[in-house]
Amino acid sequence: MESGKIARNTIYLTVATVGQKVLAFLYFILIARLAGVEGTGKYFFVVSFTTIFSIFVDLGLSSVLIRETAKKREMAGKYLGNILGAKVVLGVLAYFAVVGIINVMGYPAETKLMVYLSGLVMLLDSFNVTFYAVFRGHQNLRYESMGVVISEVLIIVFGGVSLILHAPLYFLLLALMSGSLFNFFFSSILLWKKTEVRPCLCFDKTLLISLFKIAYPFALAGIFVKVYSYLDAVLLSKMVGDAAVGFWSVAYKLTYAFQFIPMAFSAAAFPAMSAYFISDKTMLRKTFERVLFYLAIIAMPVAFGIFSLAEPLILKLYGVSYAASILPLQVAIFAVVFIFLNYPIGSLLNATDRQMTNTIIMGVCMALNVVLNVILIPRFSYLGAAISTVISHTLLFTIGLIFAGRVVAYNKKFIFIALFKIVISAGAMSAVIIYLRPYVYWVFLIPIGAIIYFVLLFLLRGMEFRDVTNIFKALKREEVAEMIEGKEEV
Repeated sequence: MESGKIARNTIYLTVATVGQKVLAFLYFILIARLAGVEGTGKYFFVVSFTTIFSIFVDLGLSSVLIRETAKKREMAGKYLGNILGAKVVLGVLAYFAVVGIINVMGYPAETKLMVYLSGLVMLLDSFNVTFYAVFRGHQNLRYESMGVVISEVLIIVFGGVSLILHAPLYFLLLALMSGSLFNFFFSSILLWKKTEVRPCLCFDKTLLISLFKIAYPFALAGIFVKVYSYLDAVLLSKMVGDAAVGFWSVAYKLTYAFQFIPMAFSAAAFPAMSAYFISDKTMLRKTFERVLFYLAIIAMPVAFGIFSLAEPLILKLYGVSYAASILPLQVAIFAVVFIFLNYPIGSLLNATDRQMTNTIIMGVCMALNVVLNVILIPRFSYLGAAISTVISHTLLFTIGLIFAGRVVAYNKKFIFIALFKIVISAGAMSAVIIYLRPYVYWVFLIPIGAIIYFVLLFLLRGMEFRDVTNIFKALKREEVAEMIEGKEEV
Protein backbone atom coordinates (compact mmCIF):
# COMPACT_ATOMS: atom_id res chain seq x y z
CA MET A 1 0.00 0.00 0.00
CA GLU A 2 2.76 2.46 0.96
CA SER A 3 4.84 1.72 -2.16
CA GLY A 4 1.73 2.23 -4.32
CA LYS A 5 1.12 5.60 -2.69
CA ILE A 6 4.73 6.64 -3.30
CA ALA A 7 4.46 5.54 -6.94
CA ARG A 8 1.26 7.57 -7.45
CA ASN A 9 2.83 10.63 -5.82
CA THR A 10 5.86 10.24 -8.04
CA ILE A 11 3.72 10.08 -11.17
CA TYR A 12 1.64 13.10 -10.11
CA LEU A 13 4.62 15.34 -9.38
CA THR A 14 6.79 14.13 -12.28
CA VAL A 15 4.06 14.69 -14.87
CA ALA A 16 3.14 18.06 -13.33
CA THR A 17 6.76 19.22 -13.12
CA VAL A 18 7.62 18.21 -16.68
CA GLY A 19 4.38 19.77 -17.92
CA GLN A 20 5.06 22.98 -16.02
CA LYS A 21 8.64 23.14 -17.34
CA VAL A 22 7.49 22.70 -20.93
CA LEU A 23 4.76 25.33 -20.57
CA ALA A 24 7.15 27.76 -18.86
CA PHE A 25 9.75 27.23 -21.59
CA LEU A 26 7.20 27.92 -24.35
CA TYR A 27 5.92 30.96 -22.44
CA PHE A 28 9.42 32.39 -22.21
CA ILE A 29 9.86 31.99 -25.96
CA LEU A 30 6.64 33.99 -26.38
CA ILE A 31 7.98 36.69 -24.04
CA ALA A 32 11.29 36.82 -25.90
CA ARG A 33 9.65 37.18 -29.30
CA LEU A 34 6.98 39.72 -28.32
CA ALA A 35 8.68 41.77 -25.58
CA GLY A 36 11.94 42.22 -27.46
CA VAL A 37 15.50 41.86 -26.20
CA GLU A 38 15.44 44.74 -23.71
CA GLY A 39 11.96 43.95 -22.44
CA THR A 40 12.93 40.31 -21.92
CA GLY A 41 16.11 41.38 -20.19
CA LYS A 42 14.23 43.70 -17.84
CA TYR A 43 11.70 40.98 -17.01
CA PHE A 44 14.42 38.38 -16.41
CA PHE A 45 16.38 40.79 -14.20
CA VAL A 46 13.32 41.59 -12.06
CA VAL A 47 12.47 37.94 -11.48
CA SER A 48 16.13 37.04 -10.81
CA PHE A 49 16.55 39.92 -8.38
CA THR A 50 13.56 38.99 -6.20
CA THR A 51 14.29 35.26 -6.45
CA ILE A 52 17.59 35.84 -4.65
CA PHE A 53 15.66 37.31 -1.71
CA SER A 54 13.04 34.56 -1.67
CA ILE A 55 15.26 32.22 0.35
CA PHE A 56 15.30 34.75 3.22
CA VAL A 57 11.53 34.41 3.55
CA ASP A 58 11.76 30.65 3.96
CA LEU A 59 15.27 29.95 5.35
CA GLY A 60 14.75 26.21 4.88
CA LEU A 61 11.64 26.08 7.09
CA SER A 62 9.45 24.45 4.43
CA SER A 63 11.91 21.57 4.08
CA VAL A 64 11.87 21.14 7.85
CA LEU A 65 8.05 21.23 7.86
CA ILE A 66 7.93 18.36 5.34
CA ARG A 67 10.37 16.24 7.34
CA GLU A 68 8.90 16.90 10.77
CA THR A 69 5.30 16.53 9.63
CA ALA A 70 6.13 13.16 8.09
CA LYS A 71 7.54 12.07 11.47
CA LYS A 72 4.83 13.55 13.74
CA ARG A 73 1.62 14.26 11.86
CA GLU A 74 -0.18 15.22 15.05
CA MET A 75 2.23 18.16 15.38
CA ALA A 76 1.63 19.48 11.84
CA GLY A 77 -0.71 22.26 12.97
CA LYS A 78 1.68 23.54 15.60
CA TYR A 79 4.65 23.39 13.22
CA LEU A 80 2.68 25.17 10.49
CA GLY A 81 1.40 27.92 12.81
CA ASN A 82 4.86 28.77 14.10
CA ILE A 83 6.46 28.63 10.67
CA LEU A 84 3.75 30.92 9.28
CA GLY A 85 4.33 33.30 12.18
CA ALA A 86 8.06 33.34 11.46
CA LYS A 87 7.44 33.80 7.73
CA VAL A 88 5.26 36.85 8.26
CA VAL A 89 8.16 38.56 10.06
CA LEU A 90 10.79 37.27 7.60
CA GLY A 91 8.57 38.19 4.63
CA VAL A 92 8.12 41.80 5.79
CA LEU A 93 11.87 42.17 6.33
CA ALA A 94 12.71 40.58 2.97
CA TYR A 95 10.19 42.75 1.11
CA PHE A 96 11.54 45.93 2.68
CA ALA A 97 15.05 44.78 1.74
CA VAL A 98 13.93 44.26 -1.88
CA VAL A 99 12.30 47.70 -2.01
CA GLY A 100 15.20 49.44 -0.28
CA ILE A 101 17.97 47.89 -2.36
CA ILE A 102 16.27 48.42 -5.73
CA ASN A 103 15.83 52.10 -4.85
CA VAL A 104 19.46 52.44 -3.76
CA MET A 105 20.57 50.86 -7.05
CA GLY A 106 18.93 53.72 -8.94
CA TYR A 107 16.74 51.88 -11.43
CA PRO A 108 14.00 53.70 -13.40
CA ALA A 109 10.40 53.86 -12.18
CA GLU A 110 9.11 51.08 -14.46
CA THR A 111 11.76 48.63 -13.24
CA LYS A 112 11.10 49.53 -9.61
CA LEU A 113 7.35 48.99 -10.06
CA MET A 114 8.04 45.57 -11.58
CA VAL A 115 10.29 44.68 -8.65
CA TYR A 116 7.61 45.75 -6.14
CA LEU A 117 5.10 43.45 -7.88
CA SER A 118 7.62 40.62 -8.16
CA GLY A 119 8.32 41.00 -4.44
CA LEU A 120 4.64 40.36 -3.70
CA VAL A 121 4.78 37.26 -5.91
CA MET A 122 7.83 36.16 -3.91
CA LEU A 123 5.84 36.40 -0.65
CA LEU A 124 2.81 34.55 -2.03
CA ASP A 125 4.97 31.77 -3.45
CA SER A 126 6.77 31.31 -0.15
CA PHE A 127 3.47 30.76 1.69
CA ASN A 128 2.28 28.46 -1.11
CA VAL A 129 5.37 26.29 -0.67
CA THR A 130 4.65 26.10 3.06
CA PHE A 131 1.03 25.04 2.59
CA TYR A 132 2.02 22.39 0.09
CA ALA A 133 4.76 21.24 2.47
CA VAL A 134 2.03 20.01 4.83
CA PHE A 135 0.57 17.87 2.03
CA ARG A 136 4.06 16.55 1.24
CA GLY A 137 4.48 15.63 4.90
CA HIS A 138 1.22 13.69 4.59
CA GLN A 139 2.56 12.06 1.39
CA ASN A 140 -0.08 13.65 -0.80
CA LEU A 141 1.34 15.36 -3.87
CA ARG A 142 -1.80 15.30 -6.02
CA TYR A 143 -3.05 18.75 -5.02
CA GLU A 144 0.35 20.39 -5.44
CA SER A 145 0.64 18.79 -8.89
CA MET A 146 -2.76 20.20 -9.88
CA GLY A 147 -1.88 23.64 -8.51
CA VAL A 148 1.44 23.78 -10.35
CA VAL A 149 -0.12 23.09 -13.75
CA ILE A 150 -3.25 25.25 -13.33
CA SER A 151 -1.25 28.24 -12.07
CA GLU A 152 1.15 27.96 -15.02
CA VAL A 153 -1.78 27.92 -17.45
CA LEU A 154 -3.21 31.05 -15.80
CA ILE A 155 0.14 32.80 -16.09
CA ILE A 156 0.44 31.92 -19.77
CA VAL A 157 -3.12 33.02 -20.59
CA PHE A 158 -2.85 36.33 -18.69
CA GLY A 159 0.71 37.01 -19.85
CA GLY A 160 0.08 35.91 -23.43
CA VAL A 161 -2.94 38.21 -23.81
CA SER A 162 -0.93 41.08 -22.30
CA LEU A 163 1.90 40.53 -24.77
CA ILE A 164 -0.43 40.27 -27.76
CA LEU A 165 -2.21 43.49 -26.73
CA HIS A 166 1.16 45.21 -26.15
CA ALA A 167 0.28 46.03 -22.54
CA PRO A 168 2.96 47.60 -20.33
CA LEU A 169 5.71 45.21 -19.24
CA TYR A 170 4.57 45.13 -15.62
CA PHE A 171 1.50 43.14 -16.76
CA LEU A 172 3.86 40.16 -17.01
CA LEU A 173 4.33 40.44 -13.25
CA LEU A 174 0.58 40.70 -12.77
CA ALA A 175 0.36 37.46 -14.77
CA LEU A 176 2.79 35.83 -12.34
CA MET A 177 0.71 37.18 -9.48
CA SER A 178 -2.45 35.60 -10.91
CA GLY A 179 -0.81 32.18 -10.75
CA SER A 180 0.53 32.79 -7.25
CA LEU A 181 -2.83 34.06 -5.96
CA PHE A 182 -4.58 31.01 -7.37
CA ASN A 183 -2.08 28.72 -5.65
CA PHE A 184 -2.43 30.65 -2.39
CA PHE A 185 -6.21 30.24 -2.20
CA PHE A 186 -6.18 26.75 -3.71
CA SER A 187 -3.59 25.38 -1.26
CA SER A 188 -5.01 27.12 1.82
CA ILE A 189 -8.63 26.07 1.10
CA LEU A 190 -7.57 22.47 0.44
CA LEU A 191 -5.52 22.50 3.62
CA TRP A 192 -8.64 23.50 5.52
CA LYS A 193 -10.94 21.01 3.78
CA LYS A 194 -8.72 17.97 3.25
CA THR A 195 -6.71 17.94 6.48
CA GLU A 196 -7.25 18.66 10.15
CA VAL A 197 -4.46 21.24 10.04
CA ARG A 198 -5.67 24.82 10.52
CA PRO A 199 -3.44 27.69 9.32
CA CYS A 200 -2.81 30.21 12.11
CA LEU A 201 -0.04 32.45 13.38
CA CYS A 202 1.88 31.25 16.46
CA PHE A 203 5.13 32.26 18.12
CA ASP A 204 6.42 29.46 20.35
CA LYS A 205 9.96 30.64 20.99
CA THR A 206 11.30 27.26 22.07
CA LEU A 207 9.79 25.43 19.11
CA LEU A 208 10.94 28.07 16.61
CA ILE A 209 14.51 27.91 17.88
CA SER A 210 14.51 24.14 17.48
CA LEU A 211 13.09 24.44 13.95
CA PHE A 212 15.67 27.03 12.92
CA LYS A 213 18.46 24.79 14.26
CA ILE A 214 17.25 22.02 11.97
CA ALA A 215 16.70 24.42 9.06
CA TYR A 216 20.01 26.26 8.93
CA PRO A 217 21.84 23.78 6.62
CA PHE A 218 18.86 23.99 4.22
CA ALA A 219 18.95 27.79 4.52
CA LEU A 220 22.65 28.03 3.74
CA ALA A 221 22.33 25.70 0.77
CA GLY A 222 19.35 27.70 -0.48
CA ILE A 223 21.22 31.00 -0.20
CA PHE A 224 24.20 29.62 -2.10
CA VAL A 225 22.00 28.16 -4.86
CA LYS A 226 19.96 31.35 -5.31
CA VAL A 227 23.00 33.63 -5.45
CA TYR A 228 24.87 31.16 -7.65
CA SER A 229 21.97 30.88 -10.11
CA TYR A 230 20.65 34.45 -10.37
CA LEU A 231 23.32 36.98 -9.42
CA ASP A 232 24.78 37.00 -12.94
CA ALA A 233 21.56 38.53 -14.31
CA VAL A 234 21.60 41.23 -11.61
CA LEU A 235 25.25 42.08 -12.28
CA LEU A 236 24.69 42.12 -16.04
CA SER A 237 21.75 44.49 -15.62
CA LYS A 238 23.70 46.91 -13.46
CA MET A 239 27.05 46.72 -15.24
CA VAL A 240 25.96 46.41 -18.88
CA GLY A 241 22.21 46.91 -19.35
CA ASP A 242 18.86 45.27 -20.07
CA ALA A 243 19.79 44.11 -23.57
CA ALA A 244 22.74 42.12 -22.22
CA VAL A 245 20.41 40.42 -19.74
CA GLY A 246 18.02 39.65 -22.59
CA PHE A 247 20.73 37.91 -24.62
CA TRP A 248 21.95 36.02 -21.54
CA SER A 249 18.44 34.98 -20.47
CA VAL A 250 17.94 32.98 -23.67
CA ALA A 251 21.23 31.11 -23.24
CA TYR A 252 20.47 30.60 -19.54
CA LYS A 253 17.00 29.15 -20.15
CA LEU A 254 18.25 26.65 -22.72
CA THR A 255 21.17 25.65 -20.50
CA TYR A 256 18.97 24.88 -17.49
CA ALA A 257 15.98 23.50 -19.41
CA PHE A 258 16.95 19.86 -18.79
CA GLN A 259 17.61 20.09 -15.06
CA PHE A 260 14.54 17.99 -14.24
CA ILE A 261 16.33 14.88 -15.61
CA PRO A 262 19.12 14.68 -12.99
CA MET A 263 16.55 15.69 -10.37
CA ALA A 264 14.51 12.58 -11.27
CA PHE A 265 17.58 10.36 -11.09
CA SER A 266 18.60 11.79 -7.74
CA ALA A 267 15.10 11.38 -6.36
CA ALA A 268 15.28 7.70 -7.34
CA ALA A 269 18.76 7.10 -5.97
CA PHE A 270 18.82 9.19 -2.77
CA PRO A 271 16.67 6.87 -0.60
CA ALA A 272 18.71 3.88 -1.76
CA MET A 273 22.00 5.66 -1.02
CA SER A 274 20.75 6.54 2.47
CA ALA A 275 19.82 2.91 3.15
CA TYR A 276 22.98 1.44 1.65
CA PHE A 277 25.14 3.79 3.72
CA ILE A 278 23.91 1.89 6.77
CA SER A 279 23.60 -1.62 5.35
CA ASP A 280 25.78 -2.19 2.29
CA LYS A 281 28.78 -0.02 1.30
CA THR A 282 29.35 -2.04 -1.89
CA MET A 283 25.85 -1.28 -3.12
CA LEU A 284 26.36 2.36 -2.15
CA ARG A 285 29.43 2.50 -4.38
CA LYS A 286 27.68 0.77 -7.28
CA THR A 287 24.64 3.03 -7.03
CA PHE A 288 26.84 6.13 -7.17
CA GLU A 289 28.83 4.83 -10.13
CA ARG A 290 25.84 3.81 -12.18
CA VAL A 291 23.86 7.02 -11.63
CA LEU A 292 26.94 9.06 -12.56
CA PHE A 293 27.39 6.90 -15.66
CA TYR A 294 23.77 7.13 -16.82
CA LEU A 295 23.61 10.89 -16.33
CA ALA A 296 26.80 11.30 -18.35
CA ILE A 297 25.21 9.26 -21.18
CA ILE A 298 22.29 11.72 -21.26
CA ALA A 299 24.12 14.99 -20.56
CA MET A 300 26.95 14.71 -23.07
CA PRO A 301 24.83 14.50 -26.27
CA VAL A 302 22.58 17.27 -24.95
CA ALA A 303 25.59 19.56 -24.52
CA PHE A 304 27.30 18.67 -27.82
CA GLY A 305 23.99 18.64 -29.70
CA ILE A 306 22.90 22.10 -28.57
CA PHE A 307 26.43 23.40 -29.19
CA SER A 308 26.17 22.15 -32.79
CA LEU A 309 22.61 23.46 -33.33
CA ALA A 310 22.86 26.68 -31.31
CA GLU A 311 22.48 28.95 -34.34
CA PRO A 312 19.25 27.45 -35.78
CA LEU A 313 17.85 26.92 -32.27
CA ILE A 314 18.25 30.58 -31.37
CA LEU A 315 17.22 32.02 -34.71
CA LYS A 316 14.18 29.78 -35.21
CA LEU A 317 12.87 29.79 -31.65
CA TYR A 318 13.64 33.35 -30.60
CA GLY A 319 14.27 35.27 -33.82
CA VAL A 320 17.19 37.01 -35.50
CA SER A 321 17.24 39.77 -32.86
CA TYR A 322 18.72 37.18 -30.47
CA ALA A 323 21.64 36.22 -32.73
CA ALA A 324 24.03 37.55 -30.07
CA SER A 325 22.82 34.74 -27.76
CA ILE A 326 24.39 32.04 -29.95
CA LEU A 327 27.96 32.28 -28.65
CA PRO A 328 27.12 32.47 -24.92
CA LEU A 329 24.81 29.47 -25.42
CA GLN A 330 27.59 27.50 -27.11
CA VAL A 331 29.82 28.21 -24.11
CA ALA A 332 27.29 27.87 -21.29
CA ILE A 333 25.73 24.65 -22.59
CA PHE A 334 28.77 22.62 -21.53
CA ALA A 335 27.86 23.44 -17.94
CA VAL A 336 24.98 20.99 -18.49
CA VAL A 337 27.42 18.07 -18.18
CA PHE A 338 28.61 19.21 -14.76
CA ILE A 339 25.11 20.23 -13.63
CA PHE A 340 23.95 16.68 -14.33
CA LEU A 341 26.94 15.01 -12.71
CA ASN A 342 26.81 17.20 -9.61
CA TYR A 343 23.41 15.79 -8.64
CA PRO A 344 24.57 12.26 -7.72
CA ILE A 345 27.58 13.72 -5.91
CA GLY A 346 25.34 15.97 -3.82
CA SER A 347 22.96 13.07 -3.18
CA LEU A 348 25.85 10.88 -2.02
CA LEU A 349 27.20 13.49 0.38
CA ASN A 350 23.74 14.27 1.79
CA ALA A 351 22.82 10.59 2.10
CA THR A 352 25.99 9.85 4.07
CA ASP A 353 25.53 12.63 6.65
CA ARG A 354 27.97 14.97 4.93
CA GLN A 355 25.43 17.65 4.09
CA MET A 356 27.57 20.38 5.64
CA THR A 357 30.48 19.32 3.44
CA ASN A 358 28.19 19.61 0.44
CA THR A 359 26.98 23.02 1.63
CA ILE A 360 30.54 24.30 2.16
CA ILE A 361 31.53 23.16 -1.34
CA MET A 362 28.53 25.02 -2.75
CA GLY A 363 29.52 28.11 -0.76
CA VAL A 364 33.07 28.05 -2.12
CA CYS A 365 31.85 27.70 -5.70
CA MET A 366 29.26 30.45 -5.18
CA ALA A 367 32.04 32.78 -4.01
CA LEU A 368 34.12 31.90 -7.07
CA ASN A 369 31.12 32.47 -9.32
CA VAL A 370 30.57 35.94 -7.86
CA VAL A 371 34.26 36.87 -8.25
CA LEU A 372 34.38 35.59 -11.82
CA ASN A 373 31.21 37.47 -12.76
CA VAL A 374 32.52 40.70 -11.26
CA ILE A 375 35.77 40.30 -13.24
CA LEU A 376 34.43 38.93 -16.53
CA ILE A 377 31.09 40.70 -17.04
CA PRO A 378 32.56 44.24 -17.38
CA ARG A 379 35.00 42.87 -19.98
CA PHE A 380 32.96 40.30 -21.89
CA SER A 381 29.33 41.11 -20.97
CA TYR A 382 26.98 38.09 -21.28
CA LEU A 383 29.82 35.92 -22.61
CA GLY A 384 31.57 36.54 -19.29
CA ALA A 385 28.50 35.22 -17.47
CA ALA A 386 28.60 32.08 -19.64
CA ILE A 387 32.29 31.50 -18.92
CA SER A 388 31.71 32.00 -15.18
CA THR A 389 28.88 29.45 -15.26
CA VAL A 390 31.02 26.75 -16.87
CA ILE A 391 34.05 27.32 -14.64
CA SER A 392 31.97 27.37 -11.45
CA HIS A 393 30.06 24.17 -12.25
CA THR A 394 33.29 22.45 -13.30
CA LEU A 395 34.89 23.34 -9.98
CA LEU A 396 31.78 22.22 -8.08
CA PHE A 397 32.00 18.83 -9.82
CA THR A 398 35.75 18.46 -9.31
CA ILE A 399 35.74 19.28 -5.59
CA GLY A 400 32.60 17.20 -5.04
CA LEU A 401 34.14 14.18 -6.78
CA ILE A 402 37.21 14.43 -4.55
CA PHE A 403 35.06 14.38 -1.42
CA ALA A 404 32.87 11.63 -2.87
CA GLY A 405 36.02 9.51 -3.16
CA ARG A 406 36.49 9.87 0.59
CA VAL A 407 33.03 8.43 1.17
CA VAL A 408 33.11 5.53 -1.30
CA ALA A 409 36.07 4.02 -3.12
CA TYR A 410 34.40 4.36 -6.52
CA ASN A 411 35.96 2.67 -9.54
CA LYS A 412 37.96 5.53 -11.07
CA LYS A 413 38.95 3.42 -14.07
CA PHE A 414 35.32 2.64 -14.84
CA ILE A 415 34.25 6.28 -14.51
CA PHE A 416 37.01 7.82 -16.60
CA ILE A 417 36.99 5.19 -19.36
CA ALA A 418 33.20 5.51 -19.57
CA LEU A 419 33.42 9.31 -19.78
CA PHE A 420 36.11 9.06 -22.47
CA LYS A 421 33.94 6.82 -24.67
CA ILE A 422 30.90 9.04 -24.12
CA VAL A 423 32.86 12.18 -25.07
CA ILE A 424 34.25 10.51 -28.22
CA SER A 425 30.75 9.45 -29.29
CA ALA A 426 29.20 12.86 -28.56
CA GLY A 427 32.08 14.69 -30.26
CA ALA A 428 31.74 12.59 -33.42
CA MET A 429 27.98 13.19 -33.38
CA SER A 430 28.62 16.93 -33.13
CA ALA A 431 31.06 16.89 -36.06
CA VAL A 432 28.53 15.08 -38.29
CA ILE A 433 25.73 17.50 -37.32
CA ILE A 434 27.89 20.54 -38.09
CA TYR A 435 28.88 19.00 -41.45
CA LEU A 436 25.27 18.18 -42.40
CA ARG A 437 23.77 21.45 -41.15
CA PRO A 438 23.97 23.30 -44.53
CA TYR A 439 22.22 20.39 -46.29
CA VAL A 440 19.62 19.08 -43.79
CA TYR A 441 16.89 21.01 -41.98
CA TRP A 442 17.98 21.39 -38.35
CA VAL A 443 14.98 19.58 -36.80
CA PHE A 444 15.86 16.38 -38.69
CA LEU A 445 19.44 16.59 -37.45
CA ILE A 446 18.25 15.89 -33.88
CA PRO A 447 17.18 12.26 -34.49
CA ILE A 448 20.09 11.76 -36.91
CA GLY A 449 22.51 12.93 -34.22
CA ALA A 450 20.88 10.71 -31.59
CA ILE A 451 21.22 7.64 -33.83
CA ILE A 452 24.87 8.41 -34.57
CA TYR A 453 25.65 8.95 -30.89
CA PHE A 454 24.08 5.73 -29.63
CA VAL A 455 25.43 3.60 -32.50
CA LEU A 456 28.96 4.83 -31.79
CA LEU A 457 28.51 4.33 -28.06
CA PHE A 458 27.38 0.74 -28.61
CA LEU A 459 30.24 0.09 -31.06
CA LEU A 460 32.75 1.43 -28.54
CA ARG A 461 31.09 -0.76 -25.91
CA GLY A 462 30.38 2.35 -23.92
CA MET A 463 26.92 1.06 -23.07
CA GLU A 464 24.72 -2.01 -23.45
CA PHE A 465 21.04 -2.45 -24.26
CA ARG A 466 20.17 -3.03 -20.61
CA ASP A 467 21.65 0.38 -19.80
CA VAL A 468 18.90 1.95 -21.93
CA THR A 469 16.16 0.10 -20.04
CA ASN A 470 17.81 0.98 -16.73
CA ILE A 471 17.79 4.67 -17.61
CA PHE A 472 14.03 4.53 -18.17
CA LYS A 473 13.63 2.66 -14.87
CA ALA A 474 15.52 5.41 -13.10
CA LEU A 475 13.38 8.12 -14.69
CA LYS A 476 10.29 6.19 -13.57
CA ARG A 477 11.98 5.76 -10.14
CA GLU A 478 11.66 2.00 -10.20
CA GLU A 479 13.70 -0.33 -8.04
CA VAL A 480 17.21 1.10 -7.81
CA ALA A 481 18.75 -2.31 -7.16
CA GLU A 482 17.75 -3.30 -10.72
CA MET A 483 19.20 -0.11 -12.13
CA ILE A 484 22.69 -0.54 -10.70
CA GLU A 485 23.25 -4.12 -11.82
CA GLY A 486 25.72 -4.05 -14.64
CA LYS A 487 29.29 -4.29 -15.73
CA GLU A 488 32.11 -2.98 -13.58
CA GLU A 489 34.17 -1.84 -16.53
CA VAL A 490 33.35 -0.16 -19.81
